[in-house]
Amino acid sequence: MAAWNSFGLEVAYYVLGWIAFCSWAICFYPQFILNFRRKSVVGLNFDFVGFTVTKHISYLIYNASLFFSSSVQRQYHLKFGFDQMIPVAANDVAFSIYAVLLIALTLFQIVIYDRGNQKLSKIAITVISLAWVSAAVCVFVALPSHSWYWLVSCFNTLQVVMTTIKYIPQAIFNFQRKSTIGFSVGYALLDFLGSTMNLCQMMMQSLDQGVYLV
Repeated sequence: MAAWNSFGLEVAYYVLGWIAFCSWAICFYPQFILNFRRKSVVGLNFDFVGFTVTKHISYLIYNASLFFSSSVQRQYHLKFGFDQMIPVAANDVAFSIYAVLLIALTLFQIVIYDRGNQKLSKIAITVISLAWVSAAVCVFVALPSHSWYWLVSCFNTLQVVMTTIKYIPQAIFNFQRKSTIGFSVGYALLDFLGSTMNLCQMMMQSLDQGVYLV
């Protein structure tokens, strides 16, 4: 089993990881509180929410599988070497579970609060449907050969795609309205901070293991 070579990098890794966890954990609350105070979700783009839900469910599947499953871990080590550490930490799993619960509460707010005439666009429905159909196909492809690490990597790719595109509908929506009323900028700022800290966390592990980012 791989171990840390540098105590300093190990400490930095965990500190950055939990800063990322706290930033991502807190980022949901500004939007949640804003919706509660206004008793409305008008201004929160539903395509953004749909992509975010898909992203966090996929991220949870990837993190939990790689962190808890010995079969997935074994296939990871067979591919990258048994001297390499698993690239998922406890804070990643904790955040994934927490995020799915918080996004579920946001969905509940969408159901009970004023939505105006907002709804999921046909483009978002198509993208999300294709994403989950693709995930289902990957499951059936992986089953015969038990390619579990390849399968969870597909879910990781899905979450990366959703992360890349999720803000686009909200940005367009804000531009069309010439307003950010109804959307918490605090969410975006804390999400950015968490992502930055998570990237730095991965850099600490890469430096320690001698795998340099290009």
